[in-house]
Amino acid sequence: MWEQRLVKTERGQFEVFVAGKGEPLCVTHLYSEFNHLGNYFADLFADYFTVYLVNLKEAGKSARVQEEDELSMSQSVEDLEAIRKVLGSKQWSFAGHSTGGMLGLVYAAQYPGSLRSLIIGGASATNQYMEHRDSIYSAKNPANKRLKEIFSILKSSDSTREARMEAGREWTEMSLFDPGRFDEYFSKPSSGKMVQQRLDYFSYEELPSFDIRQAISKINTPTIVYCGRHNSQCPFVFSEEIHHLITASKFYVFEKSNHSPFLEEKENFKEMIKGFFEMSKGFQT
Repeated sequence: MWEQRLVKTERGQFEVFVAGKGEPLCVTHLYSEFNHLGNYFADLFADYFTVYLVNLKEAGKSARVQEEDELSMSQSVEDLEAIRKVLGSKQWSFAGHSTGGMLGLVYAAQYPGSLRSLIIGGASATNQYMEHRDSIYSAKNPANKRLKEIFSILKSSDSTREARMEAGREWTEMSLFDPGRFDEYFSKPSSGKMVQQRLDYFSYEELPSFDIRQAISKINTPTIVYCGRHNSQCPFVFSEEIHHLITASKFYVFEKSNHSPFLEEKENFKEMIKGFFEMSKGFQT
């Protein structure tokens, strides 16, 4: 069970869940809400770090926004900086998956001196992943038609709870290398509920012009980039591109994973985290 803390900053109050011991590590996702159950991704870092699992604005008991642009990546980074300062950490590391990884890239570009190390995976530095035929979000992908039907079910007020749960499971199974292992992967209770307001802002306000490739090419923070070979959300080539853009990065490929190698190849993922810990420990500012 993760310990809840309410962190009061100059930018508002933030709900943070803490577990583990060691050097500080920030974990969050751009549009997820966490609770005391932790998170499948974040859990794996607690053996090596003191993990701060952050609810951004509009998530959990964190502050509400006054202006819509407070939901942006840039403003979310400012919020994370405010939390870091209140916690008294001169630096911390950051771990993010998917859009959490994209947020981590923005953080490293915006505040290079605040991050000791960075690990991001299943991400992209550009909106072009939405048009790639290997992405289920692209109209060129055979699964896209069904995915749009799933989204309609999830958003409809007429949908029953059971229908939404079935639709959510089908969406997740589209992003697994072996969908037959769904029950095995998700047998343990966890958190990470979607915050629709944050997702909508990303989808309609940021994503249409999202391209941070030039900015991240200047990142010199020690970085690990990882991706499942068969990633159906942000295809493999986009993580590969991030690795090539960040010269200080190492690249890990999970050959039997889709979007979630921390579930699909957990033991290999733990080995990567061990390497990330050593990288972070060895980096001196």
